[in-house]
Amino acid sequence: MAGDDGGYGMSRRSPRPPGARLRLDLGNGIAIGPGKADILEGIRETGSIAASGRRLRMSYKRAWSLVEAMNAAFREPLVETRRGGSAQGGAALTPMGDRVLDTFRRMETRTEAAIADDMAALRACLPDITPGA
Repeated sequence: MAGDDGGYGMSRRSPRPPGARLRLDLGNGIAIGPGKADILEGIRETGSIAASGRRLRMSYKRAWSLVEAMNAAFREPLVETRRGGSAQGGAALTPMGDRVLDTFRRMETRTEAAIADDMAALRACLPDITPGA
């Protein structure tokens, strides 16, 4: 669980605008960042680990391994699954999963707000790039 898969970052929210990419090291090799948050968000929106993985252009195996790692790392599972195929099966966030995802997203928003002025100052140091030039 030490690595977060933030590099996938290809959810419906993509392409991401320039800015900070929050990755939290919670200790004991537990981390959460954009990739894991995107998996949780996809499960919340689609009710499926497979569909969430597809949205991120991630294999089902990789998406499932991230879910298993998160479920094992937190005090309570973040995702619950139901067997039974497309008609009966699926996945959903548990109340703890909702809490973790909502907290992480709130932290992302606060981080962006906290660095907005400094980010603008750094971007002002970049050369002007005109499309098609």
